[in-house]
Amino acid sequence: MGEQAVPILMYHAVSAEPSDAARTLSVTPEAFAEQMAVVADLGLTPLGTAELASRWRDGRPLPARPVLITFDDGYEGVHRHALPVLAGHGFPATLFVSTGWLRGPSCTGGAPDTMLDWDQVRDLAAAGVEIGGHSHTHPQLDQLPDDALRRELIVCKEMVSDRLGAVPASFAYPYGYSSRRVREAVRETGYAQALAVGNGLARRRQGPYALHRVTVRRGTGAEEFQRLVEGRGITRTFARDLALTKGYALVRRARQVRRKAIRSRV
Repeated sequence: MGEQAVPILMYHAVSAEPSDAARTLSVTPEAFAEQMAVVADLGLTPLGTAELASRWRDGRPLPARPVLITFDDGYEGVHRHALPVLAGHGFPATLFVSTGWLRGPSCTGGAPDTMLDWDQVRDLAAAGVEIGGHSHTHPQLDQLPDDALRRELIVCKEMVSDRLGAVPASFAYPYGYSSRRVREAVRETGYAQALAVGNGLARRRQGPYALHRVTVRRGTGAEEFQRLVEGRGITRTFARDLALTKGYALVRRARQVRRKAIRSRV
């Protein structure tokens, strides 16, 4: 019997009228409600990120037809639109927050749309949504020097811990970018597992710090969504994304090499 693969859905904004910056990676409230109805109708079993990783770590079996519902960044529509739908179905989910983007005195600016405030994050946590880390200011972590990288991870973790009274166990890489150095820093900061993007199904062999997700966006239609949660045609669906990702990875690695060379000469 082959290794069980799990679709981890990656959402961002849930909004009828998102900003231009958030539009492509947003879904309408109606689309989100319809997608969660599909999850229910298919008899899938949503899990939290920490629970999935814990079961894989301990060798415990997964429930029938598992799926994860995750949100990145911390958009206000997760509270306004997604939470009532999740609560109506009794579905757990995970929200990964960029703490510097959340509204309040610690906001650093730069958020692409209206974000949650900390009272709303607390409401989500009280409703059973797992709150994970997504850095403080949402940079490309693998492009940062060590001190800035660790500051992003530690500030995020400490802010979530202080505001919610619970240490976040899970992390998601901004833009999905990581490296061995970043993954090691995430582990050393105390996160037990981390999610990338990859636009593929998650498997235990990926390791707890590089689990793949599939992107749900404005253009994801009903048939495509059903294929995603059933794990069908993933490579074909994201073929163009994967090609662009590979090309951009080469550019980013070249930039990183140049930066290291410059620092070594200073």
